[in-house]
Amino acid sequence: MANFKALKGEGHFPTLFMAFLYFDMSFMVWTMLGPLSTEIAEALAKTGFIMTAGQKATLLSLPILSGAILRIVLGFSVDKIGAKKTALISQAIVIASLLTAFFMGDKITYNILLIVALGLGFAGASFAVALPQAGQWYPPKLQGVVLGIAGAGNIGVVLDFIFAPKIAQYWGWYSVFGVGAAMAIIVFVAYLFLAKDAPKEIYTPRPKKVKDYLKLLGDKDTWWFNLFYAVSFGGFVGFAGYMKVYLMNTYQADMSAFGIDYLNEPNVKVIAGYFGAITIFAGAVLRPVGGNIADKIGGVKALYFFYGAVAGLVALTALVPLPFYLSILVLFLIMANLGMANGAVFQLVPQRFGKDIGIMTGLVGCAGGLGGTALIKTLGWSKGAFNGYTEGFLIFAAVVLVAIAGLSFVKTRWRTTWGVAAGGRI
Repeated sequence: MANFKALKGEGHFPTLFMAFLYFDMSFMVWTMLGPLSTEIAEALAKTGFIMTAGQKATLLSLPILSGAILRIVLGFSVDKIGAKKTALISQAIVIASLLTAFFMGDKITYNILLIVALGLGFAGASFAVALPQAGQWYPPKLQGVVLGIAGAGNIGVVLDFIFAPKIAQYWGWYSVFGVGAAMAIIVFVAYLFLAKDAPKEIYTPRPKKVKDYLKLLGDKDTWWFNLFYAVSFGGFVGFAGYMKVYLMNTYQADMSAFGIDYLNEPNVKVIAGYFGAITIFAGAVLRPVGGNIADKIGGVKALYFFYGAVAGLVALTALVPLPFYLSILVLFLIMANLGMANGAVFQLVPQRFGKDIGIMTGLVGCAGGLGGTALIKTLGWSKGAFNGYTEGFLIFAAVVLVAIAGLSFVKTRWRTTWGVAAGGRI
């Protein structure tokens, strides 16, 4: 708890809070299509358009892919015009996208939904704005907990799974976009007045050029961090985006029975949202815990533990037919460890690339989004090709093992080179 207490005399708390709130709202709307996937599919089916498993995976992965690419763009913008202006512009685009889906309602087509999904990518790209804006205010020794707090805004996806299916049940799926737009407008106004860019005496921005990005891409450590975050954040956002589809396809009968017998809630889509929220909650709230653990024992050691747990649990899910409640527990633990791994990765990034944190947040965040896109598409492919998810889970477990091997490859070099003067534990 020492690091959390140390925040009291450091930085700028209103900015840290607004970075969290901005990212929370952004993450909520970024992943909004996931908990509404079944409702949207049913609405499109009434118009004669039946989504295949591949088309559903494409729709769910498109905001993730768009957000991944836009993280580089917004990371560049943070260094050029500042985090606050960048955030306001991207928030405005997201609000416009939400209102488009809301006002079109049931008249919307699959192709228009794809365009809306692209617009929601700006919400996912908020990662490249909120984290550096918060981190610029604080010293290296607190980067793990600070970026963990700001990044814990991904709890927004939990709110999606709790409330979106219920709102859709009563007022239609498109009404969720209207509620999201209203909330986003409130956050926009609060952010406008409360958030501030760090003053020059604390952080002096060094505007980057394209060649600066290319230079960093030529650094092998950039690619290692890309891999590590593609696994941790990609795993988290990929499973979060696909969670409802997975639960509906695998445990629909169990959830339906649970709802009727215990919650007096016969709508299985709402029940799927509740159980999805339970699993995702762990990863969302434990991100700062992972950052704090990494501050204390070192990011590399923390990632060994988190990745090892994920690999074992994912393999268990793939190879052993688990009863419903045990499966939910395993998914909960998978998401918990992925969330803590997110915090651990970003305990290391600012120590290695402190002077280029804006660009690196964009690059590494992009890799995380691409990892999430790949995971969703892999799970969709597995379902379409094998009518199950064993192959998809095994592929992800293998990628996690590659990341563990990568940690073993770089740890000594990191600790004996830049880690010596980094200011925090490696």
